[in-house]
Amino acid sequence: MSQNKIYVGNIAFTVTEDELKEIFSKYGPLEELKLVIDRETGRSRGFCFITFQKQFDAEASLQLNDTDINGRKMSVTMAKEREKKPVRKYRR
Repeated sequence: MSQNKIYVGNIAFTVTEDELKEIFSKYGPLEELKLVIDRETGRSRGFCFITFQKQFDAEASLQLNDTDINGRKMSVTMAKEREKKPVRKYRR
């Protein structure tokens, strides 16, 4: 399976999508960058998902793990498939 998506955690709340694009695009062209925002506050939740065009570029970006950006060391790993939650059956 080709894996070209990474997870970036522990992002400083002040870091913007544009800053992340600038940092990660040095490793190759990005297809998508999704900075997760809290619905209630409108503030970053401190993590994002980045999809690269090529798996090689995604793997190369892993060297940014533990890089300090705005006072916090980012955690950069390959993204994992979301686990399927079992369907709950409700009784009436």
